[in-house]
Formats: sequence, structure tokens, C-alpha cells
Amino acid sequence: MSEQARAEWPLYEVFLRGKRGLNHVHVGSLHAADDEMALRHARDVYTRRNEGVSIWVVRSSDIAASSPSEKDPYFAPSRDKVYRHPTFYEIPDDVPHM
Repeated sequence: MSEQARAEWPLYEVFLRGKRGLNHVHVGSLHAADDEMALRHARDVYTRRNEGVSIWVVRSSDIAASSPSEKDPYFAPSRDKVYRHPTFYEIPDDVPHM
């Protein structure tokens, strides 16, 4: 297949959860003709050494994100609600992942 035809495939973002990880982490991007192909290619490219236990692929065009330049106005309202932050609570040592 030509590079031009491959470049016309949608761009997918790849997220991988490692064996010891709790969250999926963005590991890269790739072009694929459809979701199934994107999963197969992501597996082949990003888990060659058994790094992951779960893969997510998302079309880049489907991701909506805030801009770093909007950081202050976008997240400022949360600073007014200090009760949402767990700074007032003591967390026992035997509570995992906190």
C-alpha cells in the first residue's frame, strides 16, 4: 500500500495499561483503516515485550481536550471549593492507592 493511501487512514491515539499499572497511559499514535486494525497494530507496535494487559485506541478526531493556555480560567472555579480536596481528612495507612 502506498504511503499516500496509508496517510489518508484516520489517526488513532493509543493508550496502554501496564501489568503493574492502574491507569491507561498514552503511548503513541498510529494510522489504521478501522478500529480493529488499530487495535491489532497497537498490540504489535506497543506490546512487543509483553508490556501491557489492556489497550485502548481512540480516533484522534474523537478526542476533545482543553488547551494548556486555558488552564487558569478553565480550572480556576475548582479552587473555590476546597472541600473537594481531601486535605481535611486523615487517610489510614492500610488504604491502598491513595
